[in-house]
Amino acid sequence: MAASMAAASGGSVTRRLLRGAVRGLSGGGAAAEEPEAAVVNVVFVDRTGRHVPVRGRVGDNVLHLAQRHGLELEGACEASLACSTCHVYVSAPHLDRLPPPDEREDDLLDQAPQLQENSRLGCQILLTPELEGAHFVLPKVTRNFYVDGHVPKPH
Repeated sequence: MAASMAAASGGSVTRRLLRGAVRGLSGGGAAAEEPEAAVVNVVFVDRTGRHVPVRGRVGDNVLHLAQRHGLELEGACEASLACSTCHVYVSAPHLDRLPPPDEREDDLLDQAPQLQENSRLGCQILLTPELEGAHFVLPKVTRNFYVDGHVPKPH
């Protein structure tokens, strides 16, 4: 019965899903427009002052986004909110668009070197459309926990 229903509706569920994915990748239909709407363009400023434009997606974690693009943002606790090694400065117009830091983030920020009013932990910032054009500046100094050269990889 299920096979006859699949045949009547144009093939197996898997084939229909694949056709939809290919259609979305080929640029046709509304499916192709939806992923573009989910893109957020931000700029990281590394410790040397180099501006690195990055395209992320709504919901991306700023720490993992930076790591995926080869920026030196440690994140020793791997976004478990247990360190301050992903400390960043958020551009002024975008800082107010973030939810306020909770008590745990505030406590960890107190441990970050060179704390400023616009300091936040990158692991706690999720991209939203309101963060379009935001600049995330990496502080000149950081307190790294890894001493053996280990670089955490996002999951």
